[in-house]
Amino acid sequence: MPFSHHSHSGQFCLHAKDDLEAIVKTAIRKGMETLALTEHMPRDQEKDLYPEEIEAGRTPDSLLETFDEYYKEARRLQASYSLQIDILVGVETEWIRPASEQIIGSLLKEYGFDTVIGSVHHVHGIPTDFDRATYERARDVSGGTDERLYANYYDAQLKMLEAVRPPIVGHFDVIRLLSDHPNTSMKKHEVVWSRISRNLSFISSYGGMLEINSAALRKGMSEPYPQGEICQEFLKMNGDFVLSDDSHSVAQVGFGFKRTVEFMERIGVQKVMVLQRGLMTRDPRFPGVFGRPVAVKDLESNHAFFEAQRTAANSRS
Repeated sequence: MPFSHHSHSGQFCLHAKDDLEAIVKTAIRKGMETLALTEHMPRDQEKDLYPEEIEAGRTPDSLLETFDEYYKEARRLQASYSLQIDILVGVETEWIRPASEQIIGSLLKEYGFDTVIGSVHHVHGIPTDFDRATYERARDVSGGTDERLYANYYDAQLKMLEAVRPPIVGHFDVIRLLSDHPNTSMKKHEVVWSRISRNLSFISSYGGMLEINSAALRKGMSEPYPQGEICQEFLKMNGDFVLSDDSHSVAQVGFGFKRTVEFMERIGVQKVMVLQRGLMTRDPRFPGVFGRPVAVKDLESNHAFFEAQRTAANSRS
């Protein structure tokens, strides 16, 4: 797979590994054509720090300083490797509470991002994909069932979507990761499925794109984010998709992309969009960045990334 629209590095994210430049070099070596750098936005309250950040002595002020360092380094890498790969410099949002809108708005004004991934990692201010203990706490606050937590998650997601209108919506159904039955159909919960359909309709209405995110596969799930039934619902709305590995280390760059292509072919996704820098503009908030459609059927046969995967597999056999 020659594109990824979502990535992190250990240089600027404590739950990741490896320097940002190492991530870029690995993507080049694997034959990627486009890579979006999308470190997490800084959180502005002490109570939102993760355990590894507290242990490392991080503060909201230092997170902001680290993010500024990230942006400068990302732009340097974008220029340095421009002849080898098209790098997009972006950010992944954190929607923790309604006040998050002001922080995101300030970041968008201060930094000239190429793209934004709109994600939700918290419900009722509690992380839902960090570990099982915090997931259970968020579930208890939501009413004690996965179904109620899912409903609260998609309500929070809608608020994020309405406020930010992100060009890319990150791991749409990540809420299922630590649930009791992460691979179960969402259609069995009418209160949840109606919210999913509602959110997808809103994303389609403003031209947003869902990322098909292979990180779910390396975390032991049977399908990427989002599940096939969600992708098929979005297809009915003429929605567009991008591809992401959500890598947090050099070892994860491009992980699971072959299975992801097979998944897309199975559920009927015929094309994906790749964001590129150029003369055209898809979203006026991000001038000079446009989307180019690529047929899914052409991905595996026409790109060096898959040839490298086949060569590696043959050498091990």
